Amino acid sequence: MAEKKPERRGLGRGLSALMADVHLAPAAEPAAAPRRAEMFVPIENIEPNPDQPRRDFEPEALDELAASIREKGVIQPLIVRRHPRKEGQYEIVAGERRWRASQLAQLHELPVILREFTDNEVLEVAIIENIQRADLNPLEEALSYRALMDRFGHTQEKVAEALSKSRSHIANLLRLLNLPDEVQGMLRAGQLSAGHARAMITAPDPVKLARDTVLKGLSVRDVERLAKKSVTPPGEGAPKPRRPSEKDADTRALEGDLSASVGMKVSIDHKGSEGGLVTIAYRDLDELDRICSLLSAGR
Repeated sequence: MAEKKPERRGLGRGLSALMADVHLAPAAEPAAAPRRAEMFVPIENIEPNPDQPRRDFEPEALDELAASIREKGVIQPLIVRRHPRKEGQYEIVAGERRWRASQLAQLHELPVILREFTDNEVLEVAIIENIQRADLNPLEEALSYRALMDRFGHTQEKVAEALSKSRSHIANLLRLLNLPDEVQGMLRAGQLSAGHARAMITAPDPVKLARDTVLKGLSVRDVERLAKKSVTPPGEGAPKPRRPSEKDADTRALEGDLSASVGMKVSIDHKGSEGGLVTIAYRDLDELDRICSLLSAGR
């Protein structure tokens, strides 16, 4: 096996290759042609991935899956690797939900497919599997995309290609992470839809707009209209000229896109024909290193 480069490895083995190997299917739709298990392993010899990003498993959903497993067995084998520190043990790469439900169903052994994955690849697959969840809310999906980009250096284009998503879908979701925490909380709780939240990104006061939306039950179109109105107030004649410190909606949107792309806050100070400044705010030396990598990638 070729030596793995520790620094910005692009796609490494490749997101597409990882997905093809793991053959993930949405939780709500079993795969049309389940893969054949390579072997059966005692359930007590299988351990979950400690870095699994998904921490919450709904008891009701697990009970339903356990009932199905009692009746039909585990149709889709788990993907495992040899435990890196325990002889004779295996670590779950994909399928922890099936493992938990099988324990409830009191199964003694599970069908598995054994693969040789590095620690980084295990985490990548865990994040990808998380994205496949049917109950994933838009913010959780955005955080998963951000994790793939920040932790492994994947671009929006490569993530979109591997996951069969459009680049605009991923870019729009990543922009949600620029909203204030209170607005993100409303989105996470289901009080706001992704459409509502996207319309608030360019608003001067998204928190107030979000509160009004929940209180008054505003539609996405209502929010879009109010956000646009708050940026450029209507007048009898031409709109009042903006002060130099104000930014138009296009500049705000561009800031959001760039922030989502690099994973850091980007500020644009456009001065018309005089040019302007693009400022990237980093929090630590790791983020500074990432900026340097991004700037030198095109050389």
